Amino acid sequence: MHLGPDLLILGILFVIAYILGRLGKAIGLPAIPIYMVVGLLASPHFNLFPIDFDNNAYIALIAVFGLIMLLFSLGLEFDQDEFFSNAGKLIISGGSYIAINMIAGFAFGFLVGWGTREALIIAGITATSSSAIVTKLLIELNRLANPETPMILGVTVVEDIFIAIYLAIVSVVLSGETAIWPVILKLGIAFLFLVTMFAVARFGGRVVSRFFRTKDDELFTILFFGLAIMFGGIGEILGVTDAIGAFLIGLVLGATRYRNKIEHIAIPLRDVFGAFFFLNFGLSLNPSTFPEVIWPVLGAVVMTMVLNAGAGQFVAKLNGLGVRAGINATVILQNRGEFALILATLALAAGLDERIQSFAGLYVLVMAVAGPIIASNSENISNLILGTKRKKAKAAAAPPKPRDAMMAEEIALVEAATAGLEPGENPATKEYVERVVEQANSQSDQLDTSGKDDEY
Repeated sequence: MHLGPDLLILGILFVIAYILGRLGKAIGLPAIPIYMVVGLLASPHFNLFPIDFDNNAYIALIAVFGLIMLLFSLGLEFDQDEFFSNAGKLIISGGSYIAINMIAGFAFGFLVGWGTREALIIAGITATSSSAIVTKLLIELNRLANPETPMILGVTVVEDIFIAIYLAIVSVVLSGETAIWPVILKLGIAFLFLVTMFAVARFGGRVVSRFFRTKDDELFTILFFGLAIMFGGIGEILGVTDAIGAFLIGLVLGATRYRNKIEHIAIPLRDVFGAFFFLNFGLSLNPSTFPEVIWPVLGAVVMTMVLNAGAGQFVAKLNGLGVRAGINATVILQNRGEFALILATLALAAGLDERIQSFAGLYVLVMAVAGPIIASNSENISNLILGTKRKKAKAAAAPPKPRDAMMAEEIALVEAATAGLEPGENPATKEYVERVVEQANSQSDQLDTSGKDDEY
């Protein structure tokens, strides 16, 4: 088995991905669309690279490793304490956001007319954000300290749980089973697996930690990587997909005291294998099918942006935040990515309409490119919508308010009355002056604060 030419081409593709990634990073693009474009260019539809990927199953196997590590990391980063300490508010906020997008996405799927199961997939594709892109944008745009950031992260936490449940349901629906009792049995097994693993993650962290007592980093890595692959296989056997199996074992290991160490090692593995997953998805895309899905994709993009504008404001209001915070939440949460591609992969394996894959690929490409660009300009968008600059200019040109005028006059009279005092003279007058000035400053601060609150 001569793999030299294939290895050479794969190495070249990753170097190209690095170069394009550097260029993309300069304008704020995430890595996901870059890898997909590289895979698309390497596909047989362009004939730019002399390699026959169709007969190389190892690419698909490594792509599965990438899918498993993506979901494993998602489970690992899931903050159980944050969720359970504020579950009610998070479920209402995240659930509202998902419900708005899910219902509209399902209706849109029927409108496209590709079938009921396809509509279910389209609803999932358009319903949830990309946790990876959302988190990365919050860090790169320096918005971790923003008042809306906890709300955004809370929505992504609920989305992670929704993804686990949704994939379990979709895997049963796509299995092709039509008899009612076998379907109920499969759903029961899927939810039992979910509940059991969540319970172990919640209450069995100490017990699981005992299995990781080793100072050998090599053995430590082998163990958690092996568990991720093994539970991916268990999930596939139980009918809840390998992705959910990996997510759930990541959830369990995230509850141990070795979480930070696992995360430190797992992130580079996720990035490398994840790149294979996105590259492999790009390889499977056929650009000649894009014209068939261009209008559905554009319709889905417009629908996503409009719905997110409303959902962002609704969730912000639920959390007691203003319009500006809602706009910031909207532009961050509208980014779509890996979950849409996972669903499209499942749909293709289940024999659904082949246009789903082209739809998902083009939709993610558009959203993953447009989303970060819009997010980086959210301040300008907010100013344009709210007319903040015009308000400030108008306020500066407006005459002082009666309260401001009275305050200024009072301070001026006091200063005039005490202009000739020496430091030791008439201390009662001096105390009065200090008290009046302090009161004036306090009122001024309160006015400034209230003005800022109204703006945000």
